[in-house]
Amino acid sequence: MGVISGKALIERIDRMNTEIWLDGSKLVEKPSNHPAFKGILQAKAALYDMQTNPNRLKDMTFPSPLTGNPVGLSYLQPKTMEDLRKRRTMMEAWAKATYGMMGRSPDYLNTVIMSLASSAGLLAGEENCFPENIKNLFEEAREKDLTFTHTFITPQVNRSQVFLEDSTEPISAKVVARTKDGLIIKGARLLATQGGITDEVLVFGAPKFDKNEAFAFSIASDTPGLKFICRESFAGGDSLVDYPLSARYEEMDCILVFDNVLVPWNRVFYYDNLKAANDFLNRSSFHHYALHQVLIRQIKKTEFILGIAESIIDTIDIREYSHIQEKMAEIIIALETMKALLEKSEHDAQPDQCGHLVPNILPLQVASNIFSKSYPRFSEIIQLIGASGLVTLPQEKSFHSAIRNDLLQYMQGASKKAEDRNKIFRLGWDLTMSAFGTRQTQYERFFFGDPIRSATSLYKHYSLQQHVQQVSEFLNLQQPDEHSS
Repeated sequence: MGVISGKALIERIDRMNTEIWLDGSKLVEKPSNHPAFKGILQAKAALYDMQTNPNRLKDMTFPSPLTGNPVGLSYLQPKTMEDLRKRRTMMEAWAKATYGMMGRSPDYLNTVIMSLASSAGLLAGEENCFPENIKNLFEEAREKDLTFTHTFITPQVNRSQVFLEDSTEPISAKVVARTKDGLIIKGARLLATQGGITDEVLVFGAPKFDKNEAFAFSIASDTPGLKFICRESFAGGDSLVDYPLSARYEEMDCILVFDNVLVPWNRVFYYDNLKAANDFLNRSSFHHYALHQVLIRQIKKTEFILGIAESIIDTIDIREYSHIQEKMAEIIIALETMKALLEKSEHDAQPDQCGHLVPNILPLQVASNIFSKSYPRFSEIIQLIGASGLVTLPQEKSFHSAIRNDLLQYMQGASKKAEDRNKIFRLGWDLTMSAFGTRQTQYERFFFGDPIRSATSLYKHYSLQQHVQQVSEFLNLQQPDEHSS
């Protein structure tokens, strides 16, 4: 089959019988018709149309190793620097098309599936591990152009380090039975972004000591017993003037409830194996490739933010102020730092133990730590630059009412007519102050987990001995064994 069109994607999602709950009611209409989902589905469809455009096939696809049909480049397992650059070019095109606002653009989880399949050999011969299932899923996803969501997180019942759940009714999703047909899963998982509007759900257990949570698998979103419980929609409305971002890029987040869900054996990656559950993702190329895709998107998002900030500055003519220049320099510095780190990650790429070329993880980890702290500051800078102008914002209909002349007179900018000024400021508001915007800030802050843990992990795994040795040599310090003698 190979790559599919946006129309085919939407039709496929609409045909599924996925159990989606929103505002206390079960969704009965097609997701593509519902205000909470239609914007993001149309945005995803536009990405799929890019890769089926005959003029862009070379930049967006590669020939399937099975059929020769064009398949998405985010599924390419890179063996050479050229392969890595091809992936980057394709992902940059999708990130640019969505202005970096779609955190779960399909290439993210395509990349995750690719990385797991590339490292599946690490599970070979291990107890209760099925690396062939990972490879089969990868091939199916690539050939059918599937779209995924995923969940890693347990419900926030008790986050103390010593908490061990002892409820007879599981809260965190667990294996409650092992049958001839597969695993039976009961409980809940967070935080499935775009949950309910993808073909598949990747599920990873989060065990501490409980082997019943030591699993990984993928299942169809409409698997019987699987519920997607949605938060409130942050799509403000249909107007692309009033809600320029949320009307297009609102990505629903869901709680996944497993009500004795059967996971067929051919969809299980591993189970009852604490070592695999705790080690596989870290030993695999998952973090290398996933962070690579994430950084590409974050760079495009930062470029868009820089453009929004400069548009506000130009509209009300505040460029001359030194504090404005200093704030803009903050964004520029972060942007150019991340671009340099992306280049370094690719320049220092090396083959992994499975023979695939992986970007250097260290620059990607540094960039991830930078962005999780920088993004809330970007949002604050937009708020500070826009000031009260981000508060007093008429809606689109007001410009087509009896007060139109008042707005044209009093809402104009130094370099923009009133309607254009309002569009620019509403964009800044939707990015930083609407429900959609504040969710974006929280999402980017915690995109790859707790930023404190990310920072401590970077410190713990960073090679420091050579620098300590340099200090020791400079001061002519005695080695411990010399001192003791």
